[in-house]
Amino acid sequence: MLLCLDIGNTQIHGGVFDGDVLRCQFRKSTQPLGSTDELGIFFVSVLRENGVDPRSIDRVAVCSVVPAALHPIRGASKQYFGREPFVLQAGVKTGLKVRYRNPLEVGADRIAGAIAASTRHPSLNLIVVDCGTATTFDVVTSAGDYLGGVILPGIGVSAETLASRTAKLPRVEIARPESVLGRSTVESIQSGLYHGHTGAIRHIVDGLAREVFAGARPRIVGTGGFARMLEEEHLFDEIVPELVLLGLQLAERLNREG
Repeated sequence: MLLCLDIGNTQIHGGVFDGDVLRCQFRKSTQPLGSTDELGIFFVSVLRENGVDPRSIDRVAVCSVVPAALHPIRGASKQYFGREPFVLQAGVKTGLKVRYRNPLEVGADRIAGAIAASTRHPSLNLIVVDCGTATTFDVVTSAGDYLGGVILPGIGVSAETLASRTAKLPRVEIARPESVLGRSTVESIQSGLYHGHTGAIRHIVDGLAREVFAGARPRIVGTGGFARMLEEEHLFDEIVPELVLLGLQLAERLNREG
């Protein structure tokens, strides 16, 4: 079985694949990350709680946007599973032609999402929208060219910034408001976060379609923790919460078999 770990700025999203079947998923806060032993014990425990024998893990794959996390994750993989992990990074096979000016700058999670989306829809032009700590847009052509994209602060980051950088605005639950008009400070912030982000996604997707695809609408694939909250806005043609894990699984297989 393959243990996949997507290490983001806010959370570690993990999953176990038995062949092509995603057996289970789990999440852990990235901060505090913990030591090699703390991570290893967590992984072993969470697998057991999900009905997966840790001894059945014979491969580990990692993508990370937190460089400091790689050392303890590698250690946990080797010590608790006896495996050197596959790390999705520059130089490995992806099946994509990365057209970024500097391919080293592209986040591994963005590449993983693009791999999974292009494998699901190999003949389509795509925009992958990942609504996480940051909201990222990644453009992939039907020919498998990864062209680049857009990055803006995510909904959670925007909420935290408002609360931490103002004297009187409170932290609020991030939720879909009942109306655009807020009748209290909390409602006003919730409306701004939700509708502001919705409008930004629509505007950026339209702009990318105009610039890259001559106005033709590509398929929009949504993922990330906040994508489901925006589902009723019909921003996405499909939402695949496990998209990055699927891409990581595909990348590990491509490099192992290659």
